[in-house]
Amino acid sequence: MNVKKPSPWKDFYKRLKRNKAALIGFYTIVFLSIVSIVGPFLLSMDPSDVDVINKFSRPSAEHWFGTDHMGRDIFTRIVYGMKYTLGVGFGSVFLGAIMGVPLGIVAGYYGGRIDSFIMRLIDILLAFPGILLALAIVSILGGSLVNVTIAVAIYAIPGFARIVRGSTLAAKKLEYVDAIRALGSSDLRIIFKHILPNVSSPVIVNATLYIASAILTAAGLSFLGMGAQPPMPEWGAMLNDGRDYIFDAGYIAFFPGMAIVIVVLAFNIFGDGLRDALDPKLKN
Repeated sequence: MNVKKPSPWKDFYKRLKRNKAALIGFYTIVFLSIVSIVGPFLLSMDPSDVDVINKFSRPSAEHWFGTDHMGRDIFTRIVYGMKYTLGVGFGSVFLGAIMGVPLGIVAGYYGGRIDSFIMRLIDILLAFPGILLALAIVSILGGSLVNVTIAVAIYAIPGFARIVRGSTLAAKKLEYVDAIRALGSSDLRIIFKHILPNVSSPVIVNATLYIASAILTAAGLSFLGMGAQPPMPEWGAMLNDGRDYIFDAGYIAFFPGMAIVIVVLAFNIFGDGLRDALDPKLKN
């Protein structure tokens, strides 16, 4: 009697469901992603509309999160700014992964001088604190959200390269990889068909966790005036707008700050759950 083998995705989701916090984080990310896409089409206000008469209006039925020092609706700006925040997070991690993963695989698979050369370059990048490295890159390229994405992506390269290198060193020693190599398979075939699938799990987990760090770094740069430029409704820039009124109108900084906290927390708890679900030691 043939027993139907369960789908890997069903098995993965079954393990993920055991972590309720991770599911909450996942659904929060999905909800915020949907809001960032459809939200701007449902709002009647523009995030750049200035209403001097209603400036510093406290949260009310008309303005859910109040208005800032220029009379702009804070709720509208947070919804519009969501796409910029998530865009920097996903974009920087994607760019960092497509640069860091190949470097890690090449270093781990070939070893020797190639490995030493690549890892010394990675060590140079790791010698700089992340926020300072990103700040230096943005200072050279100029302040903009695109340059912030590039800067954060460069900062992400070492993390992906080191994780993938370690996984590649373990994967290339597997018996079936030696057998395939003995049968005459090319290095490219072995790397793409056998090594890359084995390193995908740590890459996915690292990417999920790094998105939270990327969002914080981008918000920090925008808060310092090196990222998003006015009147772009980016959350870090909104925090900067509200810091001068923290005692008289604290809600101007409170709501974008809480938005950052919620997004970062969602990615962190989902990443932790994802790591547990993809860990082969925990399958049973």
